[in-house]
Amino acid sequence: MLKKLLIANRGEIAVRIIRTAKALGYRTVAVYSEADANAMHTEIADEAVCIGPAQVAASYLNAEAILEAARKTGADCIHPGYGFLSENADFSKACKEAGIVFVGPPASAIELMGSKRRSKIAMQKAGVPVVPGFEGDNASDDQLSAAAADLNYPLMIKASAGGGGRGMRLVESEADLADHIKRARSESKQAFGDDELILEKAVVEPRHVEIQVFADQHGNAVYLGERDCSVQRRHQKVVEEAPSPFVTPALRVAMGEAAVKAALACNYQGAGTVEFLVDKDRNFYFLEMNTRLQVEHPVTELITGQDLVSWQMTVAEGLPLPLAQDDIELKGHAIEVRLYAEDPSRGFTPQTGPLHIFKPAEGEGLRFDTGVRSGDEVTPHYDPMLAKVIAWGENRDEARRRLIRALEDTTVFGVTTNRYFLSRIIADKKFGAGQATTAFLQQEFSEDPSLQPAKPDIRKLTLAACVLVHGTVNEQAWSNAPTTITPMKLDTGDSTVELLVHNRNNVLFCRQGEQQHEMMIASIEENVVCIIDNGIRQRCQYHRDGESLYLQAFGESWSVTDLTHQPASGSNGAGSGRIQASMDGAIIDVLAEPGQTVRQGDTLVVLEAMKMEHPVKADCDGVVSEILTRKGDQVKRKQLLVEIPTH
Repeated sequence: MLKKLLIANRGEIAVRIIRTAKALGYRTVAVYSEADANAMHTEIADEAVCIGPAQVAASYLNAEAILEAARKTGADCIHPGYGFLSENADFSKACKEAGIVFVGPPASAIELMGSKRRSKIAMQKAGVPVVPGFEGDNASDDQLSAAAADLNYPLMIKASAGGGGRGMRLVESEADLADHIKRARSESKQAFGDDELILEKAVVEPRHVEIQVFADQHGNAVYLGERDCSVQRRHQKVVEEAPSPFVTPALRVAMGEAAVKAALACNYQGAGTVEFLVDKDRNFYFLEMNTRLQVEHPVTELITGQDLVSWQMTVAEGLPLPLAQDDIELKGHAIEVRLYAEDPSRGFTPQTGPLHIFKPAEGEGLRFDTGVRSGDEVTPHYDPMLAKVIAWGENRDEARRRLIRALEDTTVFGVTTNRYFLSRIIADKKFGAGQATTAFLQQEFSEDPSLQPAKPDIRKLTLAACVLVHGTVNEQAWSNAPTTITPMKLDTGDSTVELLVHNRNNVLFCRQGEQQHEMMIASIEENVVCIIDNGIRQRCQYHRDGESLYLQAFGESWSVTDLTHQPASGSNGAGSGRIQASMDGAIIDVLAEPGQTVRQGDTLVVLEAMKMEHPVKADCDGVVSEILTRKGDQVKRKQLLVEIPTH
């Protein structure tokens, strides 16, 4: 009987595993980096051990430090979560050698399925359909080029050891091949320490459908329905749902049986996911197998009523699977989105900074998996996902409606998020009709200028003025404040607006040019203001941080900075020619040099952060006067990288 579980992970997945483990009676041990000393997963575990500094290579990827934490605390089993060491065969072996149960498949299965090349060959032998391609052993650039000529375009370059879209490139023509191979190798080496690549014929506008499988130590294997993960950006999943609106009952059985065949072919144990591409004619092809618990496992849990972490522990204990295939039933519909600290209007650049307020919505059929709270800091060291937001309904429309409401009612003040972008995806008519393929976001949103809410209009500015005016008047005097006309100057992010504000008996009149609006404050308290607007009473969220004001109302959120009492100053905004780092990271390539003529949008520097490459582009036309960084430098967010004089 296993007694104490160490969770070799962080964030929301560590929190989620700890909660199930506690419910099952296990003692729990968290591991944490110095940057995560006060993180939620650290605080809710029974015990916690620091395993190193913030850098993942020195902490969450430090297998020896994690094993030492297990020995020190007496943990007899380790759950790796997802990411980090979850698909590291050497770590699985090391656990076994240390007499600690690894909650996952055997190392042999991880090794096989961790190689796209070897796993694809194995699936062909097992009779599982695969995408035509080239799987040469450690193929050179010349071998890849020759194979590409035989395959014809478009085709996909993929990192053999990869996942999460890293080291993956769509190649439309031979002219682009060499550059894409170079970039794919570089990104694969950065992310996985391995630059082996394979080629596959591109399946045009497919569905990405995956099957959840489970196998025990007694030769039993089942599938628990499918998940549709077609809505993707840069090959990374954005929306996941179960069941798929595209999969028929007959196709579900065929794919499920193929997935079980794949699991049995590699002597699998525990939770795994077999991913398929499905074309418009419902032909399906093996893509890869993830030998771990998936990020999107909650949608499967909600439609099956099963706890997959509990199943994992059952298998780790050496017991048979809890259910046979015929006993697994699917009920209702579930949809999950990944709430990130990122700015959709600026190329989805990850955001860092304080979470002044983080308040998930509440309601029937809603589930939030998160590892952050109000007051936490989003750092550049780890993935910027704040939460997984999941909604269940009796049918797909009910799940969609609940998810949109959950996104609109979730409060996040302090960092920009993709919350509005996610709600627009779920509300989209094409998505609602179940027609979204892997090309959906590129087709429907790539040219969309409104990936973020519109800038504050007169109504939003009036609400901001109400809160700001209240902040300058003491609470007792607010309702009796004398009638005055006050000029205000607010920075909305892209522009500065000037207002005339007239306060009379709790009613505030606001004018911007020819536009005007009035609003009454019924009550105001810390972080909540109750207004009456056009005869409609509603509660709105707000937070003040110095001169910055964050607001959430009318189904949207926005922020302003009060410049009323600040002296005028210069700005290095868009078009300034002062090119800054978009986030903390490392410079992996410098593509410009002093004296070079550049155009707005040209990539000047390539920044690596959070295991992804991020191009830093010129914000104006001009001639580069100075390069202030070089390859290999570690830089901070907003650090000056390139100067392009604009005068």
